[in-house]
Amino acid sequence: MSPVSVRRATLADAPAIGAVHVAAWRSAYPGILPDSYLAKMSVEREAAGYAASIRIGEGVFVATTGTPGRVIGFSSARRARPGAPAAGEIQTLYVLDDFREQGVGRKLLAHAGAYLAAIGCESAFLWVLRDNPTRFFYDHLGGKPVRESPIQWAGISLIQLAYLWPEIGLLWGEDTR
Repeated sequence: MSPVSVRRATLADAPAIGAVHVAAWRSAYPGILPDSYLAKMSVEREAAGYAASIRIGEGVFVATTGTPGRVIGFSSARRARPGAPAAGEIQTLYVLDDFREQGVGRKLLAHAGAYLAAIGCESAFLWVLRDNPTRFFYDHLGGKPVRESPIQWAGISLIQLAYLWPEIGLLWGEDTR
């Protein structure tokens, strides 16, 4: 595999981010979300949402490899909303299947965490579907499930888990205790 680099996303990255989002959901959620919902996902609609996040300055990062720098994963982060279990929220973290278990997710999570630290967040959390088969990645990186919450998605009831890193440095392996 070519070296992987992570950088802040630009508006030009939005279509590739949308494509990674759709591919990751179609890979991770069969049997969890309705097939009809997954089939109707739109790269263009997802790209538009990420373009809006990039425009307002949220922390959106892409992992790229090769020349001219194919987007193989992305993460996004922002200040958490009131009532959240931490000051910062990792909103998304997706990596294409062919690039999993190669450190790409870890790099993206570290960049999102560094962004949150730079904007003054001392802790971070994220939501993940309880039935997501890749959620154990967060356990491996020191996240602790601290809250369950029911949600409605695509017309069905699901349970999401909040994973917490009480000290932001834990997102990149820094033990601050």
